[in-house]
Amino acid sequence: MKSGFVNLFGKPNAGKSTLLNALMGEKLAIVSPKVQTTRHRIKGILTGEDHQIIFSDMPGIIEPRYKLHEKMMKLVRDSQEDGDLALLLLDIKDNWEENDRLFLSLHLKVKALVVINKSDRTDSTTIEKSVAFFKGKAYCDKVMVISALKKKGLTQLLEEIIRLLPEGPPFFEGDELTDLPVKFFAGELVREKIFHLYEEEIPYHATVLVQEFKEKKTLVKIRADIIVQRETQKGILLGEGGKMIKKLGTEARKDIEEFLGRKVFLELFVKVRPQWRDSELYLKEYGY
Repeated sequence: MKSGFVNLFGKPNAGKSTLLNALMGEKLAIVSPKVQTTRHRIKGILTGEDHQIIFSDMPGIIEPRYKLHEKMMKLVRDSQEDGDLALLLLDIKDNWEENDRLFLSLHLKVKALVVINKSDRTDSTTIEKSVAFFKGKAYCDKVMVISALKKKGLTQLLEEIIRLLPEGPPFFEGDELTDLPVKFFAGELVREKIFHLYEEEIPYHATVLVQEFKEKKTLVKIRADIIVQRETQKGILLGEGGKMIKKLGTEARKDIEEFLGRKVFLELFVKVRPQWRDSELYLKEYGY
């Protein structure tokens, strides 16, 4: 039996969350074309007959601009110490030298696979050059080429991960997929819709706090607060005559119902908390 912890590192929008979802066969991490979507450490537990892999999707590595960013980067730093294997993910069209510097800066003490993602968006010559660039780097045990979105190269990637993991019993029993509570994912699915429906600053200035999660006989009742920093942002979230918040609620409810496999009654409220991203008190209250 092989078992161990595998941490996903990379710049924002490298495709870490898409890869986690593809490997798990379940949507555990929210996905958006916008950068910095992931703010928490999302664990996915993949158990097979001869292996258990605990994947951790990390926030994209950035230079912190406020306390929320600092909390996110602390998750990245802390996880460098507790993994058995690292996946260093990059978008093949991104700057290879920048990614090389970033991977070096992690100072990893465990084995690492460089995973070149989004290979479906380029030609074979570029793929060969990218493999040659990262092959032989001090932090790289092997280079893997995949397309997480198209699910290409994932079988080979999994085989390599299992090969490199240590032998040992599973850490989690049964068919658990994650160690996070269900209500966490309800809040994340609301936040994902904010990323899809709103432009500019709104997704980055907003967070979601699930205040009530009650499982009843016929449905699940969820009440959540959407926190923003300014009254003008609240107005944008609500929309004229409340049209946008209604659309947000409808689309989020459908996704939560699909995730839970049950009917959902969802109530959303928008609240203003000035500078919440730089407040230790608010960050702690909101789960950061």
